[in-house]
Amino acid sequence: MKESDTSLDGVLLEELAALEGAGLRRVLRVLHGRHGARVAEGDHGYVDFSSNDYLGLATDPRVAGAAIEALRAAGTGATAARLISGHHELHAALEQALARFLDVEAALLFPSGYMANLGAIPALAERGDGIYADVLNHASLIDGCRLSRAERHVVPHLDVEALERAIARGGDRLRRRWIVVEGIYSMDGDLSPLAELVALARRTDAWIYLDDAHGVGVLGATGQGSMERAGGVGEIQVVMGTLGKAFGVAGAFVAGARALVDYLANRARAFVYSTGSPPALAAAARTALEIAVAEPERRDRLRANARALRAGLAALGWPPPGPEDGHIVPVVIEDSEEMLCAAAALRAAGFLVGAIRPPTVPKGTARLRLTVSAAHSADDVAAVLRALASALPAPSAP
Repeated sequence: MKESDTSLDGVLLEELAALEGAGLRRVLRVLHGRHGARVAEGDHGYVDFSSNDYLGLATDPRVAGAAIEALRAAGTGATAARLISGHHELHAALEQALARFLDVEAALLFPSGYMANLGAIPALAERGDGIYADVLNHASLIDGCRLSRAERHVVPHLDVEALERAIARGGDRLRRRWIVVEGIYSMDGDLSPLAELVALARRTDAWIYLDDAHGVGVLGATGQGSMERAGGVGEIQVVMGTLGKAFGVAGAFVAGARALVDYLANRARAFVYSTGSPPALAAAARTALEIAVAEPERRDRLRANARALRAGLAALGWPPPGPEDGHIVPVVIEDSEEMLCAAAALRAAGFLVGAIRPPTVPKGTARLRLTVSAAHSADDVAAVLRALASALPAPSAP
């Protein structure tokens, strides 16, 4: 082998070529001019069915106005970690508003959902503890569990009986037991059986860590999330939610008891050693939260759009998993190349959809991931269904 072939560039180019050959290489696309559910790329305009802007708040002028006002008053950055001099009154106001919204004692902001999970889980679960994690948990949960040094057990997706057996096998040798799940799964759109999990945790002396990134702001009568949708179940010790999805801004939080938040502020390395997020983002997120609470019709529109899209897909022979009003709508095509062809056809018709391949999802489960927004009109949903009718391959026989 030539010396140049062993350079870093040479090694990485070989790896990229392998990804290309397997149909797994991804590229960044530059979008601009977002307006509601519409975006532009160069001279081409698209209706976006790939974003997580579930309530259509990312371009709300009131949210932008709050950020602009805070930028003028507080500047562009927090300037330091929040335990030093980066804790601004706007951070505190948002944390208090989130705690009130979720009916808990306190909340703690993190720069992103990934950072929240990487910070909170290792701080809470240590050597001698046990973690019981759903096999389809998000990568940030997987990485947070790996960093924790706790004994890790991966259980089949949404299988409460298998989870109970796994906990029972641990016996009394584990100091603490954590059940780590998502409220609504971001690739399949299905819901965790939270009422059953709470009952199981009570029986087995376990605690629950709930990643509700795609549920908070959307699910439940008031948008409190997966817990509210499940009937307002209590006894979930830790809830992680994001601000960059339903609330259309950026960042994340962990919410629960005051003792939990005070502990994480001292022990979650991703919080302790990170510069605080810009105060202007906190101001924008607080305004978005206020709008989400005051305008429940946004959730009504979102659910109506989701029901229409799901019913249309079922009529085409592609019934998606998840609840009938679920806002994450997967169309599992299995083969990556077929899925990419369908995504390209939709793009040519003027629609952006998520084109999801391994390793994001298991091999053989490549899919189109459509996400619905309150910013979509009924005409948008009808139009994407017409495009899907032309783009999708013939459904497999049952």
